[in-house]
Formats: sequence, structure tokens, C-alpha cells
Amino acid sequence: MSRKLLLEHINVPGINTLEVYRQKGGYRAVEKALKTLTPEEIVEEVKKSGLRGRGGAGFPTGMKWSFLAKPEGVARYLVCNADESEPGTFKDRYLMTYIPHALIEGMIVSSFALGAKVSYIYVRGEMMPQIRILEKAIAEAKAAGWLGKNILGTGYDLELYVQPGGGAYICGEETALLESLEGKRGNPRIKPPFPAIAGLYGCPTVVNNVESIAAVVPIINDGGDEYAKIGIGRSTGTKLISASGNLVKPGVYEIELGLPVEEFIYSDEYCGGIANGKRLKATVAGGSSVPVLPANLTLKLANGEPRLMSYESLSEGGFATGTMLGSGGFIAFDEDQCIVRNTWNFSRFYHHESCGQCSPCREGTGWMEKVLHKIEHGHGTMEDVDLLWDIQRKIEGNTICPLGDAAAWPVASAIRHFRDEFEWHIKEPIKSQSQNYGIANYATPIEKAPVAEEK
Repeated sequence: MSRKLLLEHINVPGINTLEVYRQKGGYRAVEKALKTLTPEEIVEEVKKSGLRGRGGAGFPTGMKWSFLAKPEGVARYLVCNADESEPGTFKDRYLMTYIPHALIEGMIVSSFALGAKVSYIYVRGEMMPQIRILEKAIAEAKAAGWLGKNILGTGYDLELYVQPGGGAYICGEETALLESLEGKRGNPRIKPPFPAIAGLYGCPTVVNNVESIAAVVPIINDGGDEYAKIGIGRSTGTKLISASGNLVKPGVYEIELGLPVEEFIYSDEYCGGIANGKRLKATVAGGSSVPVLPANLTLKLANGEPRLMSYESLSEGGFATGTMLGSGGFIAFDEDQCIVRNTWNFSRFYHHESCGQCSPCREGTGWMEKVLHKIEHGHGTMEDVDLLWDIQRKIEGNTICPLGDAAAWPVASAIRHFRDEFEWHIKEPIKSQSQNYGIANYATPIEKAPVAEEK
């Protein structure tokens, strides 16, 4: 059994209430941080832990905190990014629904470490149930003296607010989120200046993901060094994975980083294998914006070694044979899934969600959707595959924010690994409307994982 830090008490009845959360050791980190540690010592513990941003970028959290400018007499802000809009990702919503006080406790400790007196949780607009749960939990915490003026008699004040967004994917990008929080249209800002210098209302600001902030609690309780012992290499600690697609047991799993991908997919402790006895065809390992991998490269590196659920192992081989851990939105496709249709579906999403500020993204996402629609519906030509490759190449790296890259990478990887399926759609336009291509010959998917056989 892997160690649970965030979801250890998730099944305890009433854990969403302050009373039960306190019984299970809740708010110990706040007491320890405010009464025995300085803000600098908290930042140092987070640095020692090796915690990396859990929202997708994987940037070291402690290092990000240390960049925060601290001019005299200027307010500082902590903003929690709970916009969770990446298709395939639902871990933050799960955490906020069932154990909201874990996020609030993390917000108090992190705000104290950063010197923030006012902090915000920016939640995706469609998540109204979660917004109400958080507001109720904040009211409980405030009534018990964990928020507000002079917390625990330490002289530290903190007000925490929940702000609903408008439901735009682009507002998951930190500067677009800050624009939206200020009441403007959620367009990404040109950087520099970075939010650590000029963020919310032009003041120094740190923006962190829900899971990143919740992870601060076990780091403070157990110490950064203890946290760093979990995981592998520079991928320390545990990670929440949103598993979906053609799996026997989809859901949110907390894994120790370094778990073999094969074990995650096939073992009974996690996903339990591919549903209905089918074979694995491909996976998207970190949400819709990361490259798709065929089954053979999902389970093993190009050199034949097992691929692990870690930042380094998943990206091993670059985009030629690797992908990214991203936000942990793990989507599995069985042999009956159509890669062309799936890629078209992703492109529709990115075209719809592009803010339109940058020409390559605004025009390119629309063109990719149109060309993929053409191929999927039996009207494609061989030139269209090369055209798609050319369009994604001209989007990647040419936009203010990473949405352009997020739209380009799934298309590039689908062509790179499944070009024969695209060509089959073009050569067999009638047949492709009523049946699927199946498994690519070169994917050599594993029929049954050794992990499953050992049980």
C-alpha cells in the first residue's frame, strides 16, 4: 500500500466538517507554523521537501515562494488556482468536495509564510457545489478563530475569500486568472513582470494549485526532509491522479511518485486494468494538453526499462518517445477508440477556449479543428496530415501563454505515433465512418500485465 498524505482520512464520515477534521489532527500545521516557525523557516521546509507545482508545470514550490518581492508597506497576496479546467483532471474538485479544510489549512500556513493578509481561492464557475462547500468551511474556520484577526493570539491576521470564475479554460493560466480576479477579461499578461513582482492589483503575488497548497500541511507536520523521502529523485512526495477512460476502476488515486505506470493501470490497488477485457491502445498521462503515447511507450521507455509515474520518467525521451505528468489527468484508451476522433475532440476544445489574443493560437486552433473534422468525417487528403503538422509547428512556442502549446502537442504526438491511423481514415473514408482502425501494429500492447498475473 502506498502512503497517503492528502487522502488518508477521505472516507471518514463528516471529514468535511471542522469538528471531525480537528479530531483527525486538522489544523496542527497552523498551530505549529504560527507558534513555533518563522515565515522564512516555513519557506525553507517547503524547499527541503522538493514539492513541485501540482497544477501541471511542476515548478519547485519553495523556489517560487522565495521569488516573491517584499517591498516595505506593499500588500502581498496568495491566490489558489482552483480553476481546474484541464480535460481529464478532477482531483482538485474531489479534494475541495470531501476535505475542504485541508485546503483552508494549507492556505493559512502558506499565507503566513508569504506575509499575505488577504488571500483568494479562485474556483471554476461551474463548480458551484464546491464553492458553497468552501464558503461553509471558511465560515466554520473563522468562527473557531482559525481565520480573521489575531489568529491563535499570534498577532497574525488573514481574510480568505472564495471567488467564482466565469468558466474559461484560459483562466487556469496564472496571469489570466489574476486579470479575471481583478474583474477584467481573462487574457494572459505579457511576462515579465511576473506575478511575484507585480501580480494581483500590481502587488507581489503567488499563485499555487489546490493540491500544491494542501501538500504544505503534511510538509509542516512531518518536516520537509520526511516528505522528501517519499517518491523518487526530484519527484518527491505523493501525487493525486485523476484516472479516467477505459479503466475497470476510474477515479482519484493518491500515488507515491515513482510508481510504475504498468502497476498503476493494471494492479487491483489502482485502476484494475482495461475495462471489458480489452487491450490498451494509448494513454494521455497528464491531462488533454500533454502528448498522447501508444501502449508500448506508455508502459516502457524507449530503452525497454519500465516507465514510472514521475516528472522525469514520463518526460524521458522528450516528445519523440515521452510525454508529461502535467496535472495528473490520466486517460486510458482501449483498442476500440479512434485516435483521429479523440484528437479532433481535443482541438475543438482548444479552439473554443482560445482567448484570441495571439494570432497563431486564434487562427491555428481553428484550422486544426477544421482539418481534423475533415479527416474524421471522410473528406481528408494526404496533404491534410502534413498541413496539420505544419500548423501545430507554427503555433508551438509562438504565443503569450501555453494554451497554444497545449493545443499543438496532442496533434503533433497523434501524428507522430499514429500517422497510419490518419492515413487509413483518408484511404478508407467510407469504412472509417462505421468502424475503428483498432490497434496500431507498432504499438505491441501488452495483453496482460505481469502485475496482474502475480496476484
